[in-house]
Amino acid sequence: MVSQNTPEFDQQPTSKRTGFKTRAALLGAVGVLALSGAVVNGFVPANAEAPAVDSASQEHSITVNPTSFADVVDHVRSAVVSVKVKVTETTENADGDGDGDSGPQQGMPQLKPGDPLERFFKQFGEKGGSQFQKPNKPHSSQAQGSGFFISPDGYLVTNNHVVEHATDVQLVTDDGKTLPAKVIGTDKKTDLALLKVTEKGTFPFVKFAEKAPRVGDWVIAVGNPFGLGGTVTAGIVSARGRDIGAGPYDDFLQIDAPVNRGNSGGPTFNGAGQVVGVNTAIFSPSGGSVGIGFAIPAEVAQTVIRDLETKGAVSRGWIGVQIQPVTSEIAESLGLKSNKGALVAEAQSTGPAAAAGIKSGDVILGVDGEKVDGPRELARKIASLGPEAKAQLTFWHDGAEKQASVKLGTLPNSDQVAKADVDNDTGKSMVTSLGLQLAPAASIPGAGKVGVVVADVDPEGAAAQKGLKVGDIILEAGGQAVTSPNDITSAITAAKKDGRKAILLRVKSEQGTRFVAISTNPAG
Repeated sequence: MVSQNTPEFDQQPTSKRTGFKTRAALLGAVGVLALSGAVVNGFVPANAEAPAVDSASQEHSITVNPTSFADVVDHVRSAVVSVKVKVTETTENADGDGDGDSGPQQGMPQLKPGDPLERFFKQFGEKGGSQFQKPNKPHSSQAQGSGFFISPDGYLVTNNHVVEHATDVQLVTDDGKTLPAKVIGTDKKTDLALLKVTEKGTFPFVKFAEKAPRVGDWVIAVGNPFGLGGTVTAGIVSARGRDIGAGPYDDFLQIDAPVNRGNSGGPTFNGAGQVVGVNTAIFSPSGGSVGIGFAIPAEVAQTVIRDLETKGAVSRGWIGVQIQPVTSEIAESLGLKSNKGALVAEAQSTGPAAAAGIKSGDVILGVDGEKVDGPRELARKIASLGPEAKAQLTFWHDGAEKQASVKLGTLPNSDQVAKADVDNDTGKSMVTSLGLQLAPAASIPGAGKVGVVVADVDPEGAAAQKGLKVGDIILEAGGQAVTSPNDITSAITAAKKDGRKAILLRVKSEQGTRFVAISTNPAG
């Protein structure tokens, strides 16, 4: 489900289609330009005498007029290309709104056949409602984004969503030449892809910046919005470290240079003509730029691209835990003074963290002496260390701060999802204070033998307000394993006697395992 403030990922189709916009298209290249004079030193022309890019003798030195971006643009635009992709679509990967990516329509809920809302969307002319009756018949379509060369031998960077499901990739250079290319590797978690031209030649390319931009720095966007061809826009870096819910390693630059559909995968340049980011998403109520765009930082892109070039895939560090934010209620229930850190919802029995003694209910506070603010920062730190690396974890366990040395594993490519269907009334019991009807998991087919299953939820109850749903399985209450509804009631009573304002439930659902803090006295 996509709401007005949901990030959109972009490609622009060559054929005209209607419907809601999806997570596809919308990016633009941007770059930072200092208000004072700057030096363009990130671009190497195609006719350079040697391919090396680290030699100062091969770098251009051009003074930038603070009132014009023309000199920078002249020296970078030939390294930026349009990426045209041919895609074979089915109902599984079809782009619901025609803007080039493979996903459901933006704003169109995922409805099951026969859902009453399906008729509503049909009535008001939205094609998405009828897509569930369409046969799974493959058909070809075309889409396009942007990209940029990073080496003289034809390696270039774009977004994963630009080339995902591609059967053929063509590049169109700034001077109109068409080049065939192949996909070397992709990384869905950061939405990056590495391509290479299949023809021999020497190509103009740009370099990644070694220094991150500051908030307020000027930026230059060079891309291919709406398939119009090479286009330049400018703005500033509005913010850093943005988490827009696009993936587990969100750490975006927010930029206000106007970027639109077809700019996906374009570079974000600074005033020296160096790439500080790869444009990936915009916030857009209308489908066009409203001045809020997001770019993958250069330091993240370089690490991913290096792995894609050498191994064709990205290897990340892994400690084998499911984590979630520490809310104020959870912090209070665990005796923590702040809500910093990452709460371990589940520690896989075969994972490195479990081997080091970390358990569900612990809070990881730091890595190698550096504090972590929350789950995403922890995930990025562990991932960046890589497999086989050793890390010193600081964590909160049973009311005390502890240390553990962990040897990292390799992040698996897929996540396991637990499901349980409630279709039996055996042993159900009401826990009125939470607004839940519960049943022992052992009495529900398919729910397993551990915990109690949520059989019904009072929509006005305390549990519903915290997101508990029918089918969720409560594994623990107040740090103790539960096997019956009476165990939940006893845990609430004990928490009240201990003077605790909230009780911590460990809950398993389709999305994984998490902790939920619920007030022990919701009415008062």
